[in-house]
Amino acid sequence: GHRGVDSTGETTYKKTTSSALKGAIQLGITHTVGSLSTKPERDVLMQDFYVVESIFFPSEGSNLTPAHHYNDFRFKTYAPVAFRYFRELFGIRPDDYLVSWWLEQGAPLIELSNSGASGSLFYVSGDDEFIIKTVQHKEAEFLQKLLPGYYMNLNQNPRTLLPKFYGLYCVQAGGKNIRIVVMNNLLPRSVKMHLKYDLKGSTYKRRASQKEREKVFPTYKDLDFMQDIPDGLFLDSDMYNALCKTLQRDCLVLQSFKIMDYSLLVAIHNIDLAQREHAMADGTSQTDTRRPAAQKALYSTAMESIQGEARRGGTIETDDQMGGIPARNAKGERLLLYIGIIDVLQSYRFVKKLEHSWKALVHDGDTVSVHRPSFYAERFQRFMCNTAFKKIPLKPSPSKKSRSGTVVPRRS
Repeated sequence: GHRGVDSTGETTYKKTTSSALKGAIQLGITHTVGSLSTKPERDVLMQDFYVVESIFFPSEGSNLTPAHHYNDFRFKTYAPVAFRYFRELFGIRPDDYLVSWWLEQGAPLIELSNSGASGSLFYVSGDDEFIIKTVQHKEAEFLQKLLPGYYMNLNQNPRTLLPKFYGLYCVQAGGKNIRIVVMNNLLPRSVKMHLKYDLKGSTYKRRASQKEREKVFPTYKDLDFMQDIPDGLFLDSDMYNALCKTLQRDCLVLQSFKIMDYSLLVAIHNIDLAQREHAMADGTSQTDTRRPAAQKALYSTAMESIQGEARRGGTIETDDQMGGIPARNAKGERLLLYIGIIDVLQSYRFVKKLEHSWKALVHDGDTVSVHRPSFYAERFQRFMCNTAFKKIPLKPSPSKKSRSGTVVPRRS
């Protein structure tokens, strides 16, 4: 891929060092958002989706741009007005978006080491709100094509588990184009995740590699999930229905764009285990009373993505969610789930069709992860709503006797 490491040990992408790329991203976004704020609010027009704005950042500075320590670069912003509308829809105020990127604020971008198979670089903003991912030319092009449909869909339904795209940019440096997309951060760093799965609803080769397992925080796959959590994750019935309904709607949208090969990222914070870990660390059994800071952005948490201001009550205590969806495992331990659909910019093109027909000859076609979009969507939903997530069984009242005369035990 385009990732590399230079002689000093610093990560590079297309021969640009990570620190230069971070600087260019922060300067570029700060400038483009600042200049956009001077333009009046208006409705989004069809042509807004195709606008590309470009500005040159010479290292000595210009009358429009500040001086900087990096090589000269050009910064392009795609569909600025349309993305401003998306950010607004998700409750991200322009000044909040600006503060996340300001170099002067002293909160640099943090490079994430767990890059996944794509060979992309990932950064998280210093305030934990945003993820930046480098994307390939094809993916950036595909996102541009999706924008009008994405806009239509969000207008009808801002509650979604689809990635929330906040901006698409390109840094031109050293004769190379580095395209980046800004999205919502699904996994707040303030919450310790105990397990993480990338689920597609397919079983063929869907087990984490040995190399992945050796990582500090590995991403497991479908077969690992079925082995580790054979009974699934239990949600109270309102929550289960909200989640499955959201998945159903999102899959329909993806199917209409002929998109497949997406995954559901599921990260699990085990509240009871976290308390035991704290107790062991402190030598006391007090629970931690400090609350991690909640994410600012509206709908950015898993909880709000599926049902907005979550109704209190239900089978599970929902007093301290930190944006996670409350659930239980088969042992009855309290969990918070952080979930979202990822990898949607892989369109089902000719390559995928070829890949499927070849694999189907060699293996049973139904278990292969590349499939025509409607089949893929159905199998994905079936796995999530039958295998991965389950409704908590209703508790029978203790006075009711079963036919044999013994009291039916209450489910914890």
